[in-house]
Amino acid sequence: MKTTKVIEYLTEHDVKPSVQRIAVMDYLLTHRTHPTVDEIYNALAKQIPTLSKTTVYNTLKLFVEKEAALLLTVDERNSCYDGCTDPHAHFFCTKCCKIYDLPLEESVLSYEKLMPKGFDVQTVDLYYRGVCENCKNK
Repeated sequence: MKTTKVIEYLTEHDVKPSVQRIAVMDYLLTHRTHPTVDEIYNALAKQIPTLSKTTVYNTLKLFVEKEAALLLTVDERNSCYDGCTDPHAHFFCTKCCKIYDLPLEESVLSYEKLMPKGFDVQTVDLYYRGVCENCKNK
């Protein structure tokens, strides 16, 4: 993704751009693989030698706080991150451990009808677990 687009995206989410933040967000937006901190660090460390895992972790934490990225806890062992903040569901394959994006039907998004009065919903996370088509056909 172009750096100017990434800077605009960060600015829209009230995140002050820096070399590290731009690189991490660009990675999230161009690699729709739901990466972990380690995966992002390993991918960017060669091009940014001063980058540390702590910086990646703190950057992702900031992105989640500013709603510029999603924290996924589909797998109990790892936290993954998603640069797509549009409403969508996730499917976790229990065999290959990949996470897939799934579209949501409009009816699922109208959760207000299901909520008792007085509840203030801030996020909706919908995770499916099972075996993906690739693993099922092996």
